[in-house]
Amino acid sequence: MAAPQQIEPAVDVARVHRRTVGVLSGGVALAGLGVTVGITAGGLLARDVAGTDSAAGLGQTAGVLGAAVLAVPLARISDSAGRRTGLATGYGISVVGAVITVLAAAASSLALLLVGLFLFGAATSAGLQSRYAAADLAEPERRGRALALVVWATTIGSVVGPNLAAPGAELGEALGLPALGGVFVVSAAVFALVAVGFLALLRPDPLLLARRLGGGSDGVRPRHATGAALRVVWATTAGRLGLTSVVVAHSVMVGVMVMTPVHMGHAGGPDDAVLRLVGLVISVHVAGMYLFSPLVGVLADRVGAPAVVALGGLLLLAAAAVAGTAAPADSVQLGVGLLLLGLGWSCGLIAGSTLVTASVGAELRPTAQGGTDLLMGLGAALAGVVGGPLLAWGGFGLVSGVSAALVLPLAAVWVSARFSARGSS
Repeated sequence: MAAPQQIEPAVDVARVHRRTVGVLSGGVALAGLGVTVGITAGGLLARDVAGTDSAAGLGQTAGVLGAAVLAVPLARISDSAGRRTGLATGYGISVVGAVITVLAAAASSLALLLVGLFLFGAATSAGLQSRYAAADLAEPERRGRALALVVWATTIGSVVGPNLAAPGAELGEALGLPALGGVFVVSAAVFALVAVGFLALLRPDPLLLARRLGGGSDGVRPRHATGAALRVVWATTAGRLGLTSVVVAHSVMVGVMVMTPVHMGHAGGPDDAVLRLVGLVISVHVAGMYLFSPLVGVLADRVGAPAVVALGGLLLLAAAAVAGTAAPADSVQLGVGLLLLGLGWSCGLIAGSTLVTASVGAELRPTAQGGTDLLMGLGAALAGVVGGPLLAWGGFGLVSGVSAALVLPLAAVWVSARFSARGSS
């Protein structure tokens, strides 16, 4: 096998980077079909299996926790074997999760269903880690837009995926399964295709190539502890701001978004009419999250990620104020609030991820990124769990107010970063 120094000069890094971003974007777009169609049916399937509405929340929580917890082992696989193996493994685990979910639907087993949905969350984790893979070979001044392009690709799956729920249900009935179980057959097939595609097309591996170009080795590597990698991130001003931004933006977004359909349901009226309005508001929210991400990435590269973090925080506060004061039947005001919420999330996630990536070297980067996604997912899971009690105690205004309060730690870290930057100049 040729030594790295013999083959690296022949590598057109810019071309490899463009191809890598294209493969990642295509894979994430396709995988988004399986993720969103599964999310659409997961809560309903949990409700049907358990026979109670409260179980719907358990199904969603299992998927969110799975995405958070599995982020760390998937990052470790990428660290030792490269992005190609780590991402393919993530989608492979999600195939297993989708199959277990189908079996659970057939057996009407809630416990088995929660296990399946937990493993199903690996697809979300792999999709999020794909954004980091897009930045491995990017020039420092173009990392934001590289991350953003992969985030933007999620738009395709997020928009089209829910529309596959009905055909998936028909497939389930044709296979002799519960209707909602058929949806996860579609997801399993999609995830398997993405896993195979990454294994075949993500060559050369962007992370391993970046390490070799930096003078490192892609051989057997020591395992880095997640806590140690996060401490390295936190020790830098940029890393501290980036980590806080990602966790806060995701937690605020989930805290407000998951309770919006419940709040709108209090308006009364025919179920089909309410569902149409809920679907419209959530679609506007998804557009805010993903549709403008390339613009957010360019903005982060040109004016600086810290400025975009600040913009994201302001948008999150505005979203909580607009949505939190809307009546259940006021779908227009809720739509505006949820659009702002999606934009705030996009700014916080893309700019924050760019800062986290820049705060560590290639050797620690996958572990630090996996730890960041773990904290992000745990924050979102906690926000989703407490949202129900807050809604019951004080209504949607209290949910939005508590979510807005989460921006305060981000503001404190941002101000501290500004003072540090002035002190060092």
